[in-house]
Amino acid sequence: MSMYCFQCQETIGNKGCTKVGACGKTSDVANLQDLLIFVLRGLSAVNYKAREKELNSKLADKVIFEGLFSTITNANFDKEVFVKKIKEALKLRDEIKESLVKNGLEVSSHDSVSWFSDDVNEFEEKAKTVGVLATENEDIRSLRELIIIGVKGMAAYAEHALNLGYADDDLEKFMEEALVATTKDLSVDELVALTLKTGEYGVKAMALLDTANTTTYGNPEITEVNIGVKSNPGILISGHDLKDMEELLEQTKGTGVDVYTHGEMLPANYYPKFKKYDHFVGNYGNAWWKQKEEFESFNGPILFTTNCIVPPVESHKSRIFTTGSSGFPGCVHIADREEGKQKDFSEIIELAKTLKSPVEIEKGTIVGGFAHNQVFELADKVVDAVKSGAIKKFFVMAGCDGRHKSRNYYTEFAEKLPKDTIILTAGCAKFRYNKLNLGDIGGIPRVLDAGQCNDSYSLAVIALKLKEIFELNDINELPLAYNIAWYEQKAVIVLLALLSLGVKNIHLGPTLPAFLSPNVANVLIENFGIAGIGEVEDDLKLFLGE
Repeated sequence: MSMYCFQCQETIGNKGCTKVGACGKTSDVANLQDLLIFVLRGLSAVNYKAREKELNSKLADKVIFEGLFSTITNANFDKEVFVKKIKEALKLRDEIKESLVKNGLEVSSHDSVSWFSDDVNEFEEKAKTVGVLATENEDIRSLRELIIIGVKGMAAYAEHALNLGYADDDLEKFMEEALVATTKDLSVDELVALTLKTGEYGVKAMALLDTANTTTYGNPEITEVNIGVKSNPGILISGHDLKDMEELLEQTKGTGVDVYTHGEMLPANYYPKFKKYDHFVGNYGNAWWKQKEEFESFNGPILFTTNCIVPPVESHKSRIFTTGSSGFPGCVHIADREEGKQKDFSEIIELAKTLKSPVEIEKGTIVGGFAHNQVFELADKVVDAVKSGAIKKFFVMAGCDGRHKSRNYYTEFAEKLPKDTIILTAGCAKFRYNKLNLGDIGGIPRVLDAGQCNDSYSLAVIALKLKEIFELNDINELPLAYNIAWYEQKAVIVLLALLSLGVKNIHLGPTLPAFLSPNVANVLIENFGIAGIGEVEDDLKLFLGE
């Protein structure tokens, strides 16, 4: 095999991609991503040790979580980016290592700390020896990868928060601790404990980002989002980074160019600060995997701020721009902002002015903005509806969407839920049902969208608040069921976060992760009640206790 990657839900045969990624990444990129993770383990080892005498580098923290983020599925496909990141991490590792020696601190003997090269050919050879399969024991490999995948998701949230000026040293320290732990001969029990600790820090990462977003842009509000178009040329912005969204809106003011969101950027429409921009039109299209046809009809340039890239076709590749941790070879990459300055989006704006306006693909509005603060304002109404029996059960259907036909399950499930149930959602999984006419219960919409995948934190906060209101001892006593779809690594940290909060009996689909060995899967099943999905009718009976 020329590569091995099994971190996403669409991995080939639910086993692993061995020639080219199902996401479209080539084997050389996949292998360099493996080598980057290996080098980041070494950088983590020396920076974690340097903390003993406060010699640690803040730059190292940034390099670690930006490097982790770049390896997330559908984020960056550019080989040269990974070569550059590996060289940067090696240089920084050795600078910190030299500082350790000078200050009499012990340096780890692990290969990730001692190996060095600046030859790309040697990178490719080394990568073949340090990937996922380098850990021979299937269960140890499974737990190590579960931790690394969880930390990747955590790193994504840390980067977004840092872009808004928010950081947490304990969080950064834990990322290093977790990466170093995957180089040690820990037992299964120790790795299981570390997996749950990863979930605890996942909650902290999501809370940090929630604070950063809401402090900067206000608490999301119930909003009717336009899904039609206007006659001006437009720019379509995808991904998750709200700082990029703000700067694009600022720079397009008065230019005659409108801005639309796509996919996971839809929830930007819910924030009060963004509503002041008259040229912010609304949302265009659906989840990430429909971008090929939707980018064609949009006509204007597309800006990727994070992951969710589908390798573009030639007819619109020249209109694709990337920034931050995202990247694709042949597409223009917008450089990081210099301190005290905005990113420069002028090239995108000038191109937009020369192109046609978007072709309308749908009309009307969709409703969202039900993050925790907004739901708390509706708490009395919700509690009364539960006490009166108008609301019998809540279903958390957060997570990711994807291409496989098996995901039609979630549309059918939503359609067949009894009319006395409410769907709580976040992430792009909502595109399977957020445009259905499911009605409301006493004025409360039956689909409450909290926002992006990282806003799954809101769903946890809402559940904990309901537990408090109803004076329950256990969160699992709530009339609340979890039927979650997953695709990539940010969904995994959300899952681990829920487990760390004591949530049990989560159903995860459309398949259980390929990186769970049979024994590790059994641990999750026996201790937490994790389950897959079946037929819609059977699952409904199970969830509803029929």
